Amino acid sequence: MIAPEIHLGSVVVLKKGHPCGTNKWEIVRFGADCKIKCLGCGRIVLIDRPTLKKAIKKVMDESNAGINESNH
Repeated sequence: MIAPEIHLGSVVVLKKGHPCGTNKWEIVRFGADCKIKCLGCGRIVLIDRPTLKKAIKKVMDESNAGINESNH
């Protein structure tokens, strides 16, 4: 299985939820350590890359990441 590409600005779903009730995060900085921003409350968390890769359940593609309701 090929891992999906993670890059700056990607929206990821983590296995464990945040206390605010969501589990969707945006990658704000991606390096040896990564900054991720909670899309529910805006909290920014610093996490090392190996831990982040283990915690990711799914990487949202660009069509699923935003709220796009223009399919009328």
